[in-house]
Amino acid sequence: MVGPAEQLREPLRRPGFRLFWLASTSGFLGIAVTAMAIDVLVVQALGANEVEVGVVKAAQFIPYLVMGLVAGVLVDRWRRKPTLVIAHAAQGFLLLLLPLLWWLGVANVWTVALVLVAAGTLGVVSAAAEQSILVDLVARGELVGANARLGQSMTVAQSAGPPLAGLIIGLLGVGSALTTGAVARILAAVMISRVRVAERNERGGDRRPLLADLGTGLRFIYRHRTLGPLAISTHVWFLANSTALTVVALFALRDLGVSGAAYGIVLAAVGIGGFSGALVAPRVGRRMGAGNSIIASRALCAGAWLVTLATPAVAHPLTTAAYLCVGMFFYGLAMGVEDPNEMGYWQAVTPWELLGRVNASRRTVNRSVAVVGSLLGGSLVGAVGSRMTLVIVVGLFVSAAVIAALSPLRGVSVADSR
Repeated sequence: MVGPAEQLREPLRRPGFRLFWLASTSGFLGIAVTAMAIDVLVVQALGANEVEVGVVKAAQFIPYLVMGLVAGVLVDRWRRKPTLVIAHAAQGFLLLLLPLLWWLGVANVWTVALVLVAAGTLGVVSAAAEQSILVDLVARGELVGANARLGQSMTVAQSAGPPLAGLIIGLLGVGSALTTGAVARILAAVMISRVRVAERNERGGDRRPLLADLGTGLRFIYRHRTLGPLAISTHVWFLANSTALTVVALFALRDLGVSGAAYGIVLAAVGIGGFSGALVAPRVGRRMGAGNSIIASRALCAGAWLVTLATPAVAHPLTTAAYLCVGMFFYGLAMGVEDPNEMGYWQAVTPWELLGRVNASRRTVNRSVAVVGSLLGGSLVGAVGSRMTLVIVVGLFVSAAVIAALSPLRGVSVADSR
């Protein structure tokens, strides 16, 4: 357990966090490569229609509908390090089924979706444990900095992963890219197994029936003065984001005729923007406060998708890619600034014994909303087209920013969270 008296300015100076950060970087890279490869597999190799693309996107969030709240209770009862090791390793081996199915010639949209549901179920557990174990690896005053380091790793992975996946697909095929992503996830499990962490001994709800603990996280969140409005704003953001991410692949690859390699570069722009945002996130948080940083970032996110919407339909391929890259850069920048401040605030405000349930509860609702957004995105594109769907996306992002701006979240900071 890390106490406040042990605070350091740089969380990477802590050996336990440093190895956890390296493991997370490997996992993030695996996710980025896998996500890009799945887009190419589903849209181009399998020729999925708009609704099928939405189904595959939704499959990645459906496990939260089934396991989200239960995972939070279990993580608060289990030791978090072994939970992470087992979940990451099992997820990696499950994802190895995707290239196997492709090479055997039996892959289709529905088998891909089923594998993603199974892997996502393990991801629900690992996600709750990842955010919960961080408070045992660094001091409270280092939480924003630690989340920023993890955010930098994620955005580097988002920058390097799509071009790497595109290169592998070009040279060796989509199956090899899927294999690379799965192996990176397994490597993350190996590294986490070597992390030294002194987890606290107290466990919330060990002697209570599981069902009695399911609603604890939700009640804490929505009754909280600042976390309640933040959660509602975030739900709207996830609806917008999942709709947007479903649309952007169809918009770029089909409507604008962007090649797979160019699409990889466009996705890399998200990572570059995110890395830039994560670099300045602690400074922005200290200057503006966590609440104002979140609000400003959500407003910037709406502007980023407005730029994407403005991409011309008929233009030189380089001009098209440039428009998309600018929009995706600012989208990544907004997330890079917001995520460390938002996560640091959640972790600082939430009691230790509730971390698993609170993290899993908010993720459950967010991902449940994301399922709706993914299906909505595919359906809207089929009904009104990509551009009109992106207009709706921009409106939803604006709504998320307004909800946060009109709440007590304005002006709050991690320092005064307790």
